[in-house]
Amino acid sequence: MAVPVVNERDKQTYYGAIDYLQGKLVLKAYDAGNSKNTIDYLQYLLSDSPDQQLLIFWDGASYHRSKEVRGFLSEVNLGLSSEQWKIHCER
Repeated sequence: MAVPVVNERDKQTYYGAIDYLQGKLVLKAYDAGNSKNTIDYLQYLLSDSPDQQLLIFWDGASYHRSKEVRGFLSEVNLGLSSEQWKIHCER
C-alpha cells in the first residue's frame, strides 16, 4: 500500500483507518490535524459503516482527546452501554 506524496516539501495530514471486516484502508486527507477534522473523520467513518461499531486506536495527538472530540463521542454514544458504543477509542 502506498500513500502518494503530493509535495514533499509541504506538510501533509492524513486520517486513516483499517476496516478489518472489509479488508480496506479508509484514508482521507486534511489541511491540518485538529479537533474539527478529527470529528469530521469520525463522522465520515460512521457514514461509511453505519451498522458497525468502530474501535479507534489513537496516536498521542492532543486534539484526539480535546473537549470537542470528547463531547462528540458522548453524543454519538449517548444512552448506550459501553458494549454498544458506536465509537470506542483507545490510546
